[in-house]
Amino acid sequence: MEILQTEIAVAELRAATLHASLADVSMESMNLLNQVADTYPDAISFAAGRPYEGFYDVAQIHEYLQVFCDHLRTRVGLSEAETARTLFQYGATKGIIGDLVARGLAVDEGIDVDPSSVVVTVGCQEAMFLLLRALRADGSDAVLAPSPTYVGLTGAALLADMPVLPVRTGEHGIDLDDLLVQLRRARAEGKRVRACYVTPDFANPVGVSLPLADRHRLLDIAADEDLLLLEDNAYGLLSSATDRPPTLKALDRHQRVVYLGSFAKTGMPGARVGYVVADQRVTGTSSGEVLLADELSKLKSMLTVNTSPIAQAVIGGKLLAHDCSLVAANRQETEVYERNLRQVLDGLDRRLEGRAEVTWNAPTGGFFIVLTVPFTVDDALLEHAARRHGVLFTPMHHFYGASDGFRQLRLSISTLTYERIEEGLDRLAALIDEQLGERPGERLAQFDASSAQEGAGESSPGEVA
Repeated sequence: MEILQTEIAVAELRAATLHASLADVSMESMNLLNQVADTYPDAISFAAGRPYEGFYDVAQIHEYLQVFCDHLRTRVGLSEAETARTLFQYGATKGIIGDLVARGLAVDEGIDVDPSSVVVTVGCQEAMFLLLRALRADGSDAVLAPSPTYVGLTGAALLADMPVLPVRTGEHGIDLDDLLVQLRRARAEGKRVRACYVTPDFANPVGVSLPLADRHRLLDIAADEDLLLLEDNAYGLLSSATDRPPTLKALDRHQRVVYLGSFAKTGMPGARVGYVVADQRVTGTSSGEVLLADELSKLKSMLTVNTSPIAQAVIGGKLLAHDCSLVAANRQETEVYERNLRQVLDGLDRRLEGRAEVTWNAPTGGFFIVLTVPFTVDDALLEHAARRHGVLFTPMHHFYGASDGFRQLRLSISTLTYERIEEGLDRLAALIDEQLGERPGERLAQFDASSAQEGAGESSPGEVA
């Protein structure tokens, strides 16, 4: 008996039928950098903004988990069964460490918030998406953000179908005069600007910080213009300065600031725990007046259900182990970041002095430095730098949505040891010399000679363990 074979069509999806965000160049940024790093594993990376790994110890995970469980038993008064349920079950959508997050904000930042206004999220990235999704009611809604800006914000806005309107960045951060210009222009065009995203402390990617006077003025603008401020503070606690300027949220007296927090840099990135403080009142709901945090938790319940209780327990244990002070918990790391920042800035001075066409900014903290050069910095140059010179950086056009920044590159100082920084800067200087047309090694030879003369009789700092 003959069996007839029929050809079954394999499912095929056309890109044009998928969400428009997938075609945006911004969505490729993080994957591209990972791919280049994987392809050239021996390249010295100034690209990734990851925390320093020299103090990692797997035993800490177990210790923090135990500290948190002891807290549940002794301070909260849970039984063994209730403690186990807290870790093993789904748990509250808003999270199980909101009270510890609120205590930490009070200790480190002088921010007084009710734990009910805290939503613990899967990294700060989820917090950004939840906020933008909640604020986006129709096609007229938009958000302001400094240009250049963190690609995670751009990506979250794409997923939420929320246009990002760029605001010029000045020497010390977002240009407040241009913010007013862009806000009023957008409104004249029929757009409803819901919020402005800003990173006042050591902003990614430019590394600059907003002066105190500008913080006060920004809050005044928000009040006068009926605007929310989305404050991202991933790096602000990583400073040894005793006179750290207050966050916008600490200065906020009219609940204009929605505060975005992350434990990626101060806790551990592998835990994927962040949070949002959303204490604004929402009226006209079926439940009457509620907190914005309650509305965000509705969205979260349909997106990630809840943030891993085990991951929260580890972060909660770290908070408890340091009296809820992440400033105290990160003193060693902060010393490394500040030392690395000085080393890179000094190293650039020594290697590139006299090069008027090559400039860079000088942040006072954080992870990032931006170089401006007279040649094109794109993904092709990044690949060339990795292959021929063994050095990685981030082309700044990724932070402009590929609309600008093709003469700039970002250096991250956070992960490298003393020796790797020195070697990496040598390789970067060789790349710059090549692009400027100098003979290979000419500038490096000059640098080596001057360094030998300056360093005679001095010992080099050792590698940090």
